Amino acid sequence: MTDDATTPEEAAHACQPVTLWGNPVLRKRCTPVTVFDAEVQRLVDQLFETMYAIPTGVGLAANQIGRTERVFVVDCRDGLVAAVVNPTVTVLDADLQEGGEGCLSLPGMGLPTTRAMRCRVTGQDAKGNEIAYEGEGLRARAFQHETDHLNGRLYIDLHPTKVRKRLEDEMRAEEWFGLPHLDPLSEEYRRAQGEDEDEPVE
Repeated sequence: MTDDATTPEEAAHACQPVTLWGNPVLRKRCTPVTVFDAEVQRLVDQLFETMYAIPTGVGLAANQIGRTERVFVVDCRDGLVAAVVNPTVTVLDADLQEGGEGCLSLPGMGLPTTRAMRCRVTGQDAKGNEIAYEGEGLRARAFQHETDHLNGRLYIDLHPTKVRKRLEDEMRAEEWFGLPHLDPLSEEYRRAQGEDEDEPVE
């Protein structure tokens, strides 16, 4: 699926509210998918359409739209467009990457975050077929970030308590704080995300 696979009208219809920091669903460990039916494909479609509604979006996990299945989608604009069900990430070597990282559920926020440079994600596609992808750089970062989401973990958890608390204080001062979710097509979400921001976020 690519970002021109549906019309704008269809995308808007499928687009879901983005879960925001503070909503308990972001801290839940998501449930493995055992039945591969039309509902799984519908979830994948909603994830893609919601991610594509946000220009900087490169990945989105199910609990970021309020669902609890172990599913994420990714498109780093590097040729791979994938939905991964029941993902497992394996780090391929000891090399690390440093770089800015943000999250669609923490709009407007970001921190330089250390991740493995290269990794492999294995799992299933929406039909239950076994799949495996390798990634380096941004793609590897996205695989790790989205799988963390499905384990109830956020990228801010990778930082020292002092740094995390500072960012949490900043979020509490944001217009969106206290809301369970926001429509990513809304002016409020776009203001929070920053209209001039071009950093890829998950």
